[in-house]
Amino acid sequence: MSEQLNQLKKLNAIATDLELSAELRIKAIELLSKIGTHEALLALLELAGNERLIREERDLALKLARGIIKSGR
Repeated sequence: MSEQLNQLKKLNAIATDLELSAELRIKAIELLSKIGTHEALLALLELAGNERLIREERDLALKLARGIIKSGR
């Protein structure tokens, strides 16, 4: 569990690091959604609300969060 939490924190840090390429941030967002846990859902929702990210990244985070909710995980 703690390993998964560390992974979530690392992916969240990558997704919000504006010095990294948009491609890398998007990949981190996609990986967060594949984890599919409640904590990953919360991280995606936090990213969707982060106004510093570009619109496409925020929209993707919200879309993927919706997918986790629909899957009922």
